[in-house]
Amino acid sequence: MKKSIAPGTWLFPLPAVMVSCQEEDKRPNIITIAWCGVVASEPPLVHIGVRPGRFSHGIIMRSGEFVINIPNRNLLKATDYCGSVSGRKVDKFRAAGLTPGKAVVVKAPVIAECPVNLECKVMGSLRLGTHTHILGEVVAVQVEPKILDSEGKPRIDKLAPFAFFPVANQYYSMGKVIGRYGFSKKGK
Repeated sequence: MKKSIAPGTWLFPLPAVMVSCQEEDKRPNIITIAWCGVVASEPPLVHIGVRPGRFSHGIIMRSGEFVINIPNRNLLKATDYCGSVSGRKVDKFRAAGLTPGKAVVVKAPVIAECPVNLECKVMGSLRLGTHTHILGEVVAVQVEPKILDSEGKPRIDKLAPFAFFPVANQYYSMGKVIGRYGFSKKGK
């Protein structure tokens, strides 16, 4: 028999991403986020959940843009660090050894070391519980060619992303491919 426990954030795995942001004429900042996801395919819409007290919250709301940077396992320590200290006191790019790179469309920098960068324009926000959920339209994507297959599709084994399990406060490595969409209907 299953055990009934208190409600909590048991939806997992969650992507662990670094979100970069910047206001004009100020230093850029990074916040690590696991409360994020895809909202729609056309146009490509994503969301991030940020607590209003976080330094990046105000930057994103005032600038109207942000970049979701997908790290690989080599960036686990930097990702954890950027979620553990405040940008009010620390230049996270310098402290974590990360490079602010040029975005294609937005003014906020990408994190050059991350293999995938999703440049986003804020489309709206909604305060729910402890977080403001910020809706962003993906207006540009930068990707390292070495993570793509011959058809231009990403290979998770080459991307080497990781996930976060919030209830246990643990990061997990992503595993091997175990199926493809629609495989259950083949042969019927």
